[in-house]
Amino acid sequence: MNNALFWSQGVQELFHKSRGVHMPALTVEMMRSHLLRAGRPLATFHAGSSNRSGAYTYRLAVEPGTSFGPGFAPELSPGEMLMLGVFEGRYLNDCIREFPAEWFLGALMTGTLSPEKADISKNLFGVGSRQPLSAWRQNGWAPSEGRRGRTDDHYHGSLGDPAKNPDERGWFQWYCRYWLGRRIPELDRIQIARWRSFVRHRGGLHAGCPSWSQDPHCRLRERQALLQWAYDPFL
Repeated sequence: MNNALFWSQGVQELFHKSRGVHMPALTVEMMRSHLLRAGRPLATFHAGSSNRSGAYTYRLAVEPGTSFGPGFAPELSPGEMLMLGVFEGRYLNDCIREFPAEWFLGALMTGTLSPEKADISKNLFGVGSRQPLSAWRQNGWAPSEGRRGRTDDHYHGSLGDPAKNPDERGWFQWYCRYWLGRRIPELDRIQIARWRSFVRHRGGLHAGCPSWSQDPHCRLRERQALLQWAYDPFL
C-alpha cells in the first residue's frame, strides 16, 4: 500500500494519540500496516502490567493464557477463533491495540477479518449465528446506560449495568480480557457459568448430526455458535 496514502488519512495522528483507544474502522491493508508498525506482540503482556481501552484501564493479574478458573477449559484461544472466522469478521477491529497483534495478523492471513463491514462469508461456516449487540443490551447480556441500576434481568443487573461490567461487547470481549490475565471474580463467575451452560448445544449437535467427517454440512449455525463460545465445532 502507498505509505503516503495511508498516513494522509489522519490515521498517523490517531495512532500516536491512542494506546489501546477505540479506533475508527480501517481497511484490511490499513489494519495490517498498523499492526506491523505499532501492534503489541503477545510477549509484551505480563502479569502485573496494565492494559487500556479508551478510558478503561485494567491490570493483568496472571500471565496470559494461564490460571483459568475451575470448570473453565475453553478449547480455542481468542486468536484461534479469529483465525477460523467469527462474528462476521468485524469484532473488536477498532481496538486492536488492546490485544496481541498476533491475533489479528493471523486472522488477516486467513482472510477472516472484515473491518469495513460485517461479512457473513468471513464466518468459518458461512452462516450467521448471533443476535445484534442491541439485543444483548436489551436482554442484559452486555452493559448499557439504559440498564444502569436495573436488576430485572436473568443476571440481576451484573452484566447489564456498566458500573458492574466493563465489557461492552459481551462474552467474547470478556474472554479476550480474561485470557490476557484480567480477573474480576464476580463477573468471571457469571461468564464462566454462561460458557459452561452453552455445552448443551454440543449435546444437541451430537444427538442430531453425524460426525463432522461424515457430514460437514449438518447444523452449521450450531457449529458456528459453538466456535463463537470457544468450543471445538468439528465434532
